[in-house]
Amino acid sequence: MDRTSTTVLLVLPTGTYRAEEYLAAADRLGLDVVIGSDQPQALADVMGDRFLQLALDEPEAAAERIVEHLRRRAAAGAPEATAVISVDDQGSLAAALAARALRLPHSPPEAVALTRDKGAMRATFARAGVPQPDFVVVPPAPAAIAAAAGQIGCPVVVKPRTLSGSRGVIRADSPAEAAAAAERIAAIQANAGEPADAELVVERFVPGPEVAVEGILADGELEIIAVFDKPDPLDGPYFEETLYVSPSRLPPHLLARVAQVTASAVSALGLTEGPIHAELRVPGALAGAAGISGADPVSVLEVAARTIGGRCSKAIVLEDDSTLEDLVLATAVRLPKPAPRLKQAAGVLMIPIPSSGLLRAVDGVEQARSIAGITGLEITIPLGRPVRTLPEGDRYLGFVFAAGASAESVEEALRAAEDCLSVRIDPAPGPPARRRHIAPAP
Repeated sequence: MDRTSTTVLLVLPTGTYRAEEYLAAADRLGLDVVIGSDQPQALADVMGDRFLQLALDEPEAAAERIVEHLRRRAAAGAPEATAVISVDDQGSLAAALAARALRLPHSPPEAVALTRDKGAMRATFARAGVPQPDFVVVPPAPAAIAAAAGQIGCPVVVKPRTLSGSRGVIRADSPAEAAAAAERIAAIQANAGEPADAELVVERFVPGPEVAVEGILADGELEIIAVFDKPDPLDGPYFEETLYVSPSRLPPHLLARVAQVTASAVSALGLTEGPIHAELRVPGALAGAAGISGADPVSVLEVAARTIGGRCSKAIVLEDDSTLEDLVLATAVRLPKPAPRLKQAAGVLMIPIPSSGLLRAVDGVEQARSIAGITGLEITIPLGRPVRTLPEGDRYLGFVFAAGASAESVEEALRAAEDCLSVRIDPAPGPPARRRHIAPAP
């Protein structure tokens, strides 16, 4: 394909981790790229009509601006747009609305909107019979949350309807703890600009290991790219993710059920195009739990209309050395696409933040990089910047990537790298820096 034969508009929110990978993939595919972002970019002046500022918190207005801009460019002789793609949740609805108006491949905006609202998603799954935790959606008043926890039965998980990345997600083991969680989440939502009366989801805590599914949709057909195990227990009270390792080591019958349930969830939402990232719990993997009360051995936590979060996509290298972003863009513009299969076992460590404060140093980085199987290590928060732990925080300290002959060797390399790293954080404000060590999981 000639480099100027087709245009892709990429919606790149200012805070995204994914810009570099998507722009590199577009360059490899020879695509003409227009960038839409919520803030002016450093090179916006020299990019001319290849940059567009968007109000992503107003998706309908942002979509109208995208459509007008692309039509104006085409009228002036630029290649017509072939795809509008958002790389993050923040711009997903605007991208879907614009693609619909331009008659480009897209998931229905109504389906994309469901992925941005955990309460609406839960209700949709309930109507479709998709296995998921028992839940209720209630006003944020502590008394209402406590009553909901008592109704469902503790332990429960209390979460905002719209925030992502485990922000504001808290486990409660009693109605009183649920009420306290509601008060804490109210402050988190206020800090995120959410309305003071925004409802919360209260759902039964599902025990068992958690997996993440990466998939790609085209014309309604879902292909599974990878299933990642999350080897560290995610039992709360907060849900900071650390390790992702693929291929999954679940037994074949459970892996098959994970794929079936993921497809059912995607179909229930009405998604038809683009990447999906799904999170599921597998209580059936617990000893003796496969048939507890006739429950399904797999339970959906959520589905997002995007790729895996953070910088984690760098762990995904496909059989022909293509990247996940290559696959997403090639699928969107209907180019020949790489086989959606991992080249080898792979994994990523999302470096946890051990305490809130000011980041002073991350020691042991070069030692971690030298470990066999480690393919990359990035610290993504500059020194001297404030850092916050979950449930208030919304960033990871950095990412470590590994590849190898087996999931076991990948996990071993990532844990060895984690054991090398020591993070120094000053309380803000407070006394001099203190050394904090990231201990490996037992």
